[in-house]
Amino acid sequence: MTHKSFSAAFAAVVALMLSAMSAQAQTVDETVNRVFADSTGWFVNFIFASIPGTSIAWIVVWLVVAATVFTIYFGFIQFRVVGHSLALVSGKYSDPNDAGEVSHFQALATALSGTVGLGNIAGVAVAVSIGGAGATFWMILAGLLGMASKFTECTLGVKYRNEYPDGRVSGGPMYYLTKGFAERGLPGGKFLAVLFSIFCVLGALGGGNMFQANQAHQQLSGVFGEYPGWITGVVFAVVVFAVIVGGIKSIARVTEKVVPFMGVLYVGTALVIILMNFDMVGAAFGQIFNGAFTGNGIVGGMIGALIQGFRRAAFSNEAGVGSAAIAHSAVRTKEPITEGFVSLLEPFIDTVVICTMTALVIIISGQLLTDPETGLYIINEAGQVTTATGATGVGLTSAAFESAFSWFPYLLVIAVVLFAFSTMLSWSYYGLKAWTYMFGEGQTQELTFKVIFCIFIVIGAAASLGPVIDFSDAAIFAMAVVNIAGLYFLMPIVKRELDSYLSRLKSGEIKRFK
Repeated sequence: MTHKSFSAAFAAVVALMLSAMSAQAQTVDETVNRVFADSTGWFVNFIFASIPGTSIAWIVVWLVVAATVFTIYFGFIQFRVVGHSLALVSGKYSDPNDAGEVSHFQALATALSGTVGLGNIAGVAVAVSIGGAGATFWMILAGLLGMASKFTECTLGVKYRNEYPDGRVSGGPMYYLTKGFAERGLPGGKFLAVLFSIFCVLGALGGGNMFQANQAHQQLSGVFGEYPGWITGVVFAVVVFAVIVGGIKSIARVTEKVVPFMGVLYVGTALVIILMNFDMVGAAFGQIFNGAFTGNGIVGGMIGALIQGFRRAAFSNEAGVGSAAIAHSAVRTKEPITEGFVSLLEPFIDTVVICTMTALVIIISGQLLTDPETGLYIINEAGQVTTATGATGVGLTSAAFESAFSWFPYLLVIAVVLFAFSTMLSWSYYGLKAWTYMFGEGQTQELTFKVIFCIFIVIGAAASLGPVIDFSDAAIFAMAVVNIAGLYFLMPIVKRELDSYLSRLKSGEIKRFK
């Protein structure tokens, strides 16, 4: 089938689907909600269940404990190799003849585009509105620890990837679970790989796709007025399909431009506000440190701040989930450890830099109300910190920025759309590699998944499928359960790679190309 005829077929499928959606849309929406809630509610409840006697979700503890173990095991690697990591990203050690499809920078941008998104805008607002300013401190700490998780999984992703004669590569947890377990003589690798792939496909279609389209449409309709969601969906689907049909090289070419642009756009605005209120920055950090250990009157005190900070960091940077290892596996290198070094920059950029700047703007703009006599937060009926405008989530972030720039809601629309678009690009690749792992490599299998992915964009923008989104979010964190379980068994292999590389780098055997 030619590319032209396939595009026509794709357009026909979308048109047919839209005509079906227009009839009885509300009834279908309600039916899907009910069926999904009844059949998958137990799974969602299990993944996000709290540890008995606490309000701490066990999946957050699973991620944070793993990040702490990897940090200690690899000798605080995230603080030792930052300089070399930046040199790798800049291409100083890149051999153009190495196997792979994208550069270190492109791999970093692709993976970042999958994590930098609504979690940085809305997630931070949720954290500070529930956990107060102190949640920011714990969010930063969780981000720093998560750098070690990214380092571990992305090193393995490159080491055990499949390299094909035409230059394409496939990698990620499904490959290192299979090959790594076999290399160590351990059983169950294949089972874990298939389980991970199933969760990855479900997560890609939902949290990495439908949720992004849904939130982008809500932001657009909130600023420009209500209009049918399928219009947003079709536009996104057409643009996303045009990019992903070209594979990882096409995705990387787009993300290496979009990610820096949206990062500069959002962080630049935040930086201007912070500089305009530079005299308040010290006090803001004072609130962050004080609130981290006292809770400053929030529900749950210090523990409440800690829980919210760790939870939002885990949801934001996805360290330990295994998704980023899929993107990083496509890098051009013969040294797996180098991509581990590059990938550890992600949680730092995503959580330590971008999330912290969002939190600072919210605090500096006076959105979190305190009692002038006691200095404690004013807590509302929902158990959250009362905000100046009553807004929460993305609305709170928008209000904070709008207090300095009246035009910011329009800029936020651009940011949300770009974040949603780039996230969908990355997750289309993650889902595709999990799909081809299960159903085999080939153009037919790839095109099938890409069409399915784009159809789900339209569904996500047009419907309000709450339980479907809840299930897909749970699937993403179920990936972390499988992935981290495997990483514990495979981390000695990463240690061996690390020691070998550092000794060769020190002796001068590892050469610079620029």
